[in-house]
Amino acid sequence: MRDWDESDVRIRPNKKGSRPRTKDRPAYDEAVIGRIITVDRGRYTAIVDEDTDTERVLIAARARELRRSPVVAGDFVALVGDTTGAPDTLARLVRVQDRRTVLRRSADDTDPIERIVVANADQLVIVVAAANPEPRTGFIDRALVAAYDAGIAPLLLVTKADVKDPAELLANYEYLDMTVVVSRTASDAASGIDARSDDGQSARLAGTAVGQLKEHLDGKVSVMVGHSGVGKSTMVNALTGSQRATGGVNSVTGRGRHTSSSALALRLSDGSPGSWIVDTPGIRSFGLAHVDPDRILQAFPDLQPGTDACERGCKHDNAAVNCGLDPWVSQGHAGDAGTARLASLRRLLSTGDRTEGRAQAKELGTIL
Repeated sequence: MRDWDESDVRIRPNKKGSRPRTKDRPAYDEAVIGRIITVDRGRYTAIVDEDTDTERVLIAARARELRRSPVVAGDFVALVGDTTGAPDTLARLVRVQDRRTVLRRSADDTDPIERIVVANADQLVIVVAAANPEPRTGFIDRALVAAYDAGIAPLLLVTKADVKDPAELLANYEYLDMTVVVSRTASDAASGIDARSDDGQSARLAGTAVGQLKEHLDGKVSVMVGHSGVGKSTMVNALTGSQRATGGVNSVTGRGRHTSSSALALRLSDGSPGSWIVDTPGIRSFGLAHVDPDRILQAFPDLQPGTDACERGCKHDNAAVNCGLDPWVSQGHAGDAGTARLASLRRLLSTGDRTEGRAQAKELGTIL
């Protein structure tokens, strides 16, 4: 018999590599924290060391373990690798920090998939035109529901008030504790603009709409949403000094043309540190499948006291079940716009099977 030694032993290479598998992930203690300002085709633009001498903008790719986690404008993220921000360099995005607020929407009221619009916003600026295109109270109501659900303060901006007096539109929201700013022509702005402060008092304020908006946006992260063609990007350009593309309204459909293709965070001109405006693409639909019906009612504080007279288990979506909202409105407690406001509430409550939609969303993990 021959003598065997170690030279006779042949080890077959492991196809999956020689490193042992582990569930432990790196802590990335050396990672730098940056704010995502835009997302474009799998590349994330972030600003790090914000408001310091070493502030820089860099491009990052998402780590494989985050491939199912949505990353949106406004997110604070951990970045490793080349974080110098030098041309042709690419950092790696390895972690999304906890979010303070999340503004969500769905494609429609039955779509189980939530879409995150922006993260860590303090204020939602709902932009509508007084005319061309015509304002839709349904869109405003939906945006208000999304804002209250996310814990974000709403602000209503009405543009093109020189084309049509927005008084009829604003009458729908006179009972709401919400800031309203009306943008008029340059000649009107010379003497002032009409605005309503948080306490609901009307006032004649000196300065332009841009100047008044800056006062409300200073020191906050604000996200602007609205249909295409309402002048959203035009206002963003005036507030930030940027050159976002602007467009008009289709003369056939009466709808605006999309000009912004992705959400982009821009600094407020001459604003305090931390003053950002997130411009979003024009929204055609604002689904609320992810919002519980009880929370929808919170967007209608002018109607909410009327529910005290409702029977237990009342869903408030039908007058035939002795809902307390009907006598509340008929007695004038919700003002002249009460009937229209109640109709809007019931449309939101009765659109689609929300219970089924939320169940499907949980089953799918509410991925982007």
